[in-house]
Amino acid sequence: MPTELAKNVKKYRRVSGQSQEELAESAGVAVQTVRKVEQGGEVRTDTLHAIARGLGVQTSALFATDTPTPVMGDDASRRNLAELRRALMPPIGLAESLTDVAAAGDLAALQTAIDDGHALYHADRYSSVAKILPSLLRTAEGTVLALEGEDKQRAMIVRGRALLLTGKYLTQVRQYDLAYYALAESIRLARESGQTLSGATGVVGMCWLLLRQDRFDESEHLAASTASTMEPRMSDSSPGHLAVWGELSLRVASAAVRNNRPDVAREARRMANTAASALDAEHVDFKSHWTTFGPVTAELKAVEDLSIIGDARGVLRRADDGLLSQKAVRNFGKPSANNWDRHRLDVAKAHVALGSHQDGMAELNLLKRSSGEWLKHQAMARYVMADILNSRKRTLTQEMRDMASYLGVV
Repeated sequence: MPTELAKNVKKYRRVSGQSQEELAESAGVAVQTVRKVEQGGEVRTDTLHAIARGLGVQTSALFATDTPTPVMGDDASRRNLAELRRALMPPIGLAESLTDVAAAGDLAALQTAIDDGHALYHADRYSSVAKILPSLLRTAEGTVLALEGEDKQRAMIVRGRALLLTGKYLTQVRQYDLAYYALAESIRLARESGQTLSGATGVVGMCWLLLRQDRFDESEHLAASTASTMEPRMSDSSPGHLAVWGELSLRVASAAVRNNRPDVAREARRMANTAASALDAEHVDFKSHWTTFGPVTAELKAVEDLSIIGDARGVLRRADDGLLSQKAVRNFGKPSANNWDRHRLDVAKAHVALGSHQDGMAELNLLKRSSGEWLKHQAMARYVMADILNSRKRTLTQEMRDMASYLGVV
């Protein structure tokens, strides 16, 4: 039975006056792909981006409420997250509390633990992050409840940072509903304690989460409105303020390019470049913004746009040139490992799209050696590997079989 999405694609195709063959040509996909979508088959979101561009509509126009596909085989994830779920979302009844409140902790020690958690996260040590978060959240909440006055305000700020780290981790491992709760609580605490910069950092994370859920309109609007509220004066704003504003601009661009709004994306990239130029180097401070931000990060994300619209040659042309050259990275500083690794996945995808399977495999193997745990959580890595398996005409090499097994691609 055709899904609501399938009906929308067919409707907009007819409105545009295109046959299935004509839409396939304008979207740059196979006609079999168009037929599959219109018959209710599952395709990747990046394929829907291409079809939306071929139809001249926003990607979000194709989406519709429908019965979700049953989730299979998530028992292990549910068990692994049980303790973190109890700490983050305890049961609520008519009584004041159904969960024992942890004893108050030392604020300086809590902040050190949060900093350590960020270091573990950026080293891709997700199991270690998962182990420290439950006690960290309980202690942070107990500290807020135990203190009064200015001390309570400081404790709220620290708890907000703990929730921000939790939201970051949960989004990375694709536990989106839990991540939403953590980020929403972090933003609420920042608002209540008057911490505009921390609140805006939470919004950067919220926009990333919305992107992961294909909620492009909401992500763009939230990032744009928050960026407008806190637009900096370039001459005297702090590096943290510039970085958050730049990160929000990146989120606007990322949502807009995925939603087939290239003019909006282009203007947002310009604003991000303005902030990056004002910093003149990669800046990192997890107490004041989401991740590293600067000229190299802004360029990485601009190249990501090329990957999203399917310009594989453009990706490879800019991948190791200009601001992404080794010399530039030495001069301006390294971006975060997550952002750099995502860029190299875009490079792998571009190689495979152009038929260079060995070059794509070389990128995947480098990522496996440097960021193996991160790679396992990347849907893009599985897509790239699946494309190799599906398009390769010769016998698979042993390293291809090993990588497919590592990523769980059949």
